Amino acid sequence: MQPKPPDYWFPAKHYGWGWGPPITWQGWVFMLVWLAVFFAGVGYFIAHRSLMHVPFAALMVIVLLLTCYWKGEPPRWRWGK
Repeated sequence: MQPKPPDYWFPAKHYGWGWGPPITWQGWVFMLVWLAVFFAGVGYFIAHRSLMHVPFAALMVIVLLLTCYWKGEPPRWRWGK
């Protein structure tokens, strides 16, 4: 019996460092929720003339990166297949 391959939500990019678009439904759900929260939060803070949109956006990017590290292929520099 072969071991089950890792269940990645985000594949590694073919060129460069990082991740590509989601490849599972869980990854797509995460991305859509993340985008909705990101734009709603930034829009809310900007509409209320608050500078809190800057740390909010930074926190949201950190959440995205941590999720990609956790549920994505291990990152490394790639030159193509």
